[in-house]
Amino acid sequence: MKQRIALTRSVALMTPALILAGCGISGPADVTGLRRVIGTDLLGARGAAPADQRRIDRTVVSLCAAALWTSAECGRHGERGDD
Repeated sequence: MKQRIALTRSVALMTPALILAGCGISGPADVTGLRRVIGTDLLGARGAAPADQRRIDRTVVSLCAAALWTSAECGRHGERGDD
C-alpha cells in the first residue's frame, strides 16, 4: 500500500513538470527553408509604385509555387477588389 501511495505521489508531482517542460515557448530552430520560399522581395514594398507591386507579385508567386496557399487563394491575388 505504501508503494502504491508513493508511486501515485510521484506521478502526481512529475506529470505537471513533464508537461510544462514539453510546452516551451522557444522560437523555431531554423527558418532558412521558409526564407528561401518567401524571399526578401516584400521587404520595403508599400504597393504605391509599379516596382512595389512587382515585388509583391514575386512574393505571392513564391508562396503559390510552394503550395502554402490554395489555388483559389492564389487566383484571388490577381483580381481587382475595387470594382
